Amino acid sequence: MSKKWIIGVDLGGTTTKLAFITTDGEIVHKWEIPTDNTNEGQMITVNIANSIDEKLVEHNQTKSNILGIGMGAPGPVNYEEGIVLNVVNLGWPDQYPLKDRLEAATSLPAAIENDANCAALGEMWIGAGDGAKDLVCVTLGTGVGGGVIVGGKVVQGINGAAGEIGHITAIPSGGAPCNCGKTGCLETVASATGIVRLARIEPANGGKGELSEKFAENGRITAKDVFDAARNHDEAAQSVLNEVSFHLGFVLANIANTLNPEKIVLGGGVSKAGDILLDPVISHFEKFAFSAVGDSTKLALATLGNDAGVLGAAWLIKNKVNQ
Repeated sequence: MSKKWIIGVDLGGTTTKLAFITTDGEIVHKWEIPTDNTNEGQMITVNIANSIDEKLVEHNQTKSNILGIGMGAPGPVNYEEGIVLNVVNLGWPDQYPLKDRLEAATSLPAAIENDANCAALGEMWIGAGDGAKDLVCVTLGTGVGGGVIVGGKVVQGINGAAGEIGHITAIPSGGAPCNCGKTGCLETVASATGIVRLARIEPANGGKGELSEKFAENGRITAKDVFDAARNHDEAAQSVLNEVSFHLGFVLANIANTLNPEKIVLGGGVSKAGDILLDPVISHFEKFAFSAVGDSTKLALATLGNDAGVLGAAWLIKNKVNQ
């Protein structure tokens, strides 16, 4: 085999995504395993290593063909030391030496980065970033994650906690509580959870229309329901969409005014709504962006979907090899 492989890992609280990836960014094979966070997450790296060994056998390969293993992990990460500072849903104690544990389990050189930063790197390398070296990636999922890339390098900050875009205050007064302990964070209005919270207000107040019908029928509303109803000109859904796009456009404009990136890429499950979300966000963005920033910073939807994390994790190793 002429091309060496890199192993990319996207570690989640429930599922861990893994992939064999070439140095050109081609995914050779990808798979998932459950994340075992029992016993303070002691089996996480062991299970990853065992799964990799099994897949190498299946593909008739050995570790001599592997350049290294990159991993995106939730929570703030000390990139230089490969330490996860604190993360709630994996069971690990604070200051967890993930890089050392992963290298010990796999016998491969490892690199660790925050998962949202990995998604940003993946989009920069192979996806919507299209090679842009100045890029902001915002992941709109259950929460809101962010990765900031300047000059081709992730901005990590003094404590590895840079890029927490979801915790920028969008509503200074009277905002909803956020899981981080603050109120009014962008995450409380632009995440799937936040959109659902806004959407439930109308049915709860006895409103009429498609959203209220969905709630009466299913006992719940999803973010997808909101966007589908907005396409059908449901007034309550359009009101929610207006609020979400306003706050998202406002925050992104201020990020762009600070950084003037070439691109801002919106990813995560919420971004699958497509243009019905992107178009009003762009409209608000242009309203609040400094003119020179508005003319040069472009907003786009992510293209890699769930593969962004493993590709960005693989890029960590590719970048180390090239240094």
